[in-house]
Amino acid sequence: MSTLELQSLTTREKDAFALTEAAIGLDHARGRAGDLAAALEHNLELWVAIRTLVSRPGNALPAAIRHNLVQLSGFVAGTTWRDGITIPDSRLDTLISINLQIAEGLLEGGNA
Repeated sequence: MSTLELQSLTTREKDAFALTEAAIGLDHARGRAGDLAAALEHNLELWVAIRTLVSRPGNALPAAIRHNLVQLSGFVAGTTWRDGITIPDSRLDTLISINLQIAEGLLEGGNA
């Protein structure tokens, strides 16, 4: 996607794109240690940013959604730190699925 195309997206669409792109990166890095390490790091950075944003005072998201995103962020961080590049395929699939499901939810939530 070009910079111009990205600029025309809503915030929700940009966030969904970032999560989807990270999921694809994780999937494509499967079995390649160096690429997997980079993809896991990128995904972790994304989830740390999500946690930071939803934890800010005055965040407009409902408390339950904020709580769920913080919990997911903790799961992603814990899994990444615990397993690293030795992550089993089943847990890598879980990380990919989380990203795709949150991206889908953002897109279904309408434009913001």
